[in-house]
Amino acid sequence: MCSKTNFVNSRTFASIGKIVIVLLCLLTTNNVLHAQGKLLIYMDMQQTDHLKAYGITFHSLELGLKADWLLNYRGGSFLIDYSEKIAGECRIEGVAFDNISDADAAAIYSQVQAEDQNTEVIRLEKAPKIAVYVPHGFMPWDDAVTLVLEYAKIPYTKVWNEEVLRGDLEKFDWLHLHHEDFTGQYGKFYASFANAPWYIEQQLRYEADAKRLGYHKVSEMMRAVAISIKDFIGRGGFLFAMCSATDSYDIALAAHNVDICDRMFDGDPPDANAQQGLDFSNTLAFENFKLEMNPYVYEYSDIDIQLAEVGAQENDYFTLFDFSAKYDPVPTMLTQNHVNVIKGFMGQTTAFRKELIKKSAIIMGERKGMNQVKYLHGNFGRGTFTFYGGHDPEDYQHAVGDPPTDLSLYKNSPGYRLILNNILFPAAKKKKQKT
Repeated sequence: MCSKTNFVNSRTFASIGKIVIVLLCLLTTNNVLHAQGKLLIYMDMQQTDHLKAYGITFHSLELGLKADWLLNYRGGSFLIDYSEKIAGECRIEGVAFDNISDADAAAIYSQVQAEDQNTEVIRLEKAPKIAVYVPHGFMPWDDAVTLVLEYAKIPYTKVWNEEVLRGDLEKFDWLHLHHEDFTGQYGKFYASFANAPWYIEQQLRYEADAKRLGYHKVSEMMRAVAISIKDFIGRGGFLFAMCSATDSYDIALAAHNVDICDRMFDGDPPDANAQQGLDFSNTLAFENFKLEMNPYVYEYSDIDIQLAEVGAQENDYFTLFDFSAKYDPVPTMLTQNHVNVIKGFMGQTTAFRKELIKKSAIIMGERKGMNQVKYLHGNFGRGTFTFYGGHDPEDYQHAVGDPPTDLSLYKNSPGYRLILNNILFPAAKKKKQKT
């Protein structure tokens, strides 16, 4: 039988033991948390799925995690606060990453921020709200941006003319345009598809929309849409356009006081002096271009590079410019990639004639030794626009009715990475330019 003293000592020892166990648990937990550190999603040639890596980063922002874009470090890598949820998503989606300690992360930050390195750290603050301008109902082609957003599991909202004209763009940070024709000429498909059911249905739908929204002509409605989008940019919005939505958009802005549509498009002939009536001061990227007024020619103007000028497919590549990460962070963000030479691809608008690009625009990708620009960027008001020539980076000559690209076969597509750079760009913390 224990004495009272022995009993007290036993209870004391037991209490001390519990305290020691709790302290050990706290220390162990602290060490585990410290060991968790950061998730480094590297974006060089070792990455297994570049495209889904953007989706993972986007989702981390939705969860409120801190994320940094390491410009020019291992292909434009992402460094994110450790989250078991995000780590689990990486494993499920097949995105390669390293779980690094805080000490290793500090060493990377030090290296990237060193003055003698063409690298930089950009904090990503908030997942942007994404809108894609796309008609309601079926269209006989596919949108590369929609395809990659869905593959990367990045949420977006579809908007069309009614939503744009009633001011819904105020709800979004980023807007994408693709194969639209803002001139009211239905893509100038008349010569090839005037009798195709999809073309007839498209024209009827556009005409019904114009009438319902209070416009006499489709071209007038599209001009109003173009102006609303320009206002969105001016107020701080981010516009990203591909294919025919690039040059047709600027042409519509230039033609705001003139009728450039022939009678099969709007019921009456175009203005006799349509070319002279263009206002290049109203455009974003292009100037001094000449309209293609023949309604049977599948082209809007001389902005676009023609097939004969592109040449053989095996020689069709464009090169990304190398910008200063610390002094020019915006074009650096938009050109992050694991390669700097990218295979070309066709579209209704394939590339842009260099001499017709305004001096205020930044050329980010071109075919070296030629006057063919593939990728450009510029500012308007408080916002920005980015134009990317071509239709689908992994389908060289996508035709009407062709099946959509299966991006699971192109997980590391450098051409598609340029699209996704633009998706994350609005999330970047605004940074004053160095002088």
